[in-house]
Amino acid sequence: MSLRLTISDVWKSYNGKTALNACSFSFDGNGVYILTGSNGSGKSTLLRICSLIESPDKGEVNYFSGDIPPHPPLPMGELKESVSSEGNVLKKDIELRRRITLVLPGIGVFNTTVFNNAAYGPKIRGSKSKEIEGKVNDVLKFVGLIHKKNHNALTLSSGETQRLGIARAMVIEPEMLFLDEPTASIDNENTKIVEDIILNMKKEGRSKIIIATHDMLQAKRLADLMLLMDKGKIIKV
Repeated sequence: MSLRLTISDVWKSYNGKTALNACSFSFDGNGVYILTGSNGSGKSTLLRICSLIESPDKGEVNYFSGDIPPHPPLPMGELKESVSSEGNVLKKDIELRRRITLVLPGIGVFNTTVFNNAAYGPKIRGSKSKEIEGKVNDVLKFVGLIHKKNHNALTLSSGETQRLGIARAMVIEPEMLFLDEPTASIDNENTKIVEDIILNMKKEGRSKIIIATHDMLQAKRLADLMLLMDKGKIIKV
């Protein structure tokens, strides 16, 4: 089943300060979507709300299942009416949350091997040991960490740790992967590696990918579709 996300008239405030202001958009099809803008523009807040980590103060965040023909982005006021009868709206329950995942910057790791860190997700979901081993080896190879699978994760560099975070997300095979500033505070070499990982994920159709980044050059390198945000609003698509 395909997974599609729509947001309609989404608002969010913290301590009386507006973080999101009437955001509406429909994430159709596969590929890489980029939310970009300066620090404080609302992109990370929107990412957390889309990934169900937080709830909006107002508006709707809906996931749909089923094969729905993609359409171009719609004006703010037209979105809700245009999608209200398309596909099956999914409950925001544990089953949906298992189909999406968010990778935050500066992720924490467990004081154990790289392999065990990557295996944590499928283990708590009850996967069999042989299946886990195959999936973990696959994703560690994909992110370039297979040679360090028996190393303690606490010994990794910041760039390697970020790649491990992506591997932990990939191993549970999410249909929609959210990445918040995936190359923040890592060196140029690891930035290039992470960008290549994202592009290879798109090429292999592993997940629909939605990224928040303040780096406009990175956005242009990665995006199939870019959303520019400012002062809590989506101002340009």
